[in-house]
Amino acid sequence: MADVSPRTDISTDVDMDDLNHRLARGRSTSNAASDSSDRSKDTKDQKTLRRLAQNREAARKSRLRKKAYVQQLESSRLKLTQLEQELQRARQQQGTFISSSGDQAHSMSGNGAITFDVEYARWLEEHNRQLNELRSAVSAHAGDAELRMVLDGVMSHYDDIFKLKATAAKADVFHLLSGMWKTPAERCFLWLGGFRPSELLKLLVNQLEPLTEQQLGAIGNLQQSSQQAEDALSQGMEALQQSLAETLSSGSLGTSGNVANYMGQMAMAMGKLGTLEGFIHQADNLRRQTLQQMHRILTTRQSARALLAIHDYFSRLRALSSLWLARPRE
Repeated sequence: MADVSPRTDISTDVDMDDLNHRLARGRSTSNAASDSSDRSKDTKDQKTLRRLAQNREAARKSRLRKKAYVQQLESSRLKLTQLEQELQRARQQQGTFISSSGDQAHSMSGNGAITFDVEYARWLEEHNRQLNELRSAVSAHAGDAELRMVLDGVMSHYDDIFKLKATAAKADVFHLLSGMWKTPAERCFLWLGGFRPSELLKLLVNQLEPLTEQQLGAIGNLQQSSQQAEDALSQGMEALQQSLAETLSSGSLGTSGNVANYMGQMAMAMGKLGTLEGFIHQADNLRRQTLQQMHRILTTRQSARALLAIHDYFSRLRALSSLWLARPRE
């Protein structure tokens, strides 16, 4: 039997050493990969924890902002209540009153703006009560006779505000024109001391569907005639403003002129301002006629829905004003 070559043993030893070296290197690589995986996992866990912490902090801040917002709303409500109480006290201290016969002339004398604000607040409170009653009747599917009685009360109450405004215009027409008795959002849409009848009709057409062709035609004609009357009154106001500007700017400005001429200018301007009351009266008359015409065009239930839609629209404007005034300020 031939001798086994020593070279073969050496080769075998080399191969075993190489194999052991590779296994060790593989284990090292595996351990490194495992360490890297663990570090990556730790990094992801840290990011997740940070994100969760950020989310919790954002939620906490959001809750704080919401709490502050609610507190501001409550504070605004209390301020409004306090203002109404102060107005009421001022009215009582100055001895003004509204008689049961509806004669407001005495109450407006010498204290027109503040008295009107108080009486308007009372009118609005009663208006809200009547509209809630109307809403309940509609929800309960009350008969036409019962609905008509409630509707007649609401329409009569609208007449009361127009009478109140007519008396207020005699005492302080600028207060009515300025709209300071309205909320800020309402003032954005104010036209000659109130709402634009044509715009109100546009709103109602979308709320009262379905309407008959005859009703649509009648409302369209009413909207067109209201728009024409509004345009005429607006043009009249522009002409009055231009005339006032020309009167006040006649003669020399910036220098001490003749006192007699100055007083003459003021007298002419005062005379022209006297026509403002007429503009308020005509605008309110247009508003009253539009409501009455709308009431005649629609059925009893449609009229109820129309008055509720008008009420909800202005209620939303007032609510928008409250939210705007109470908004958080960074």
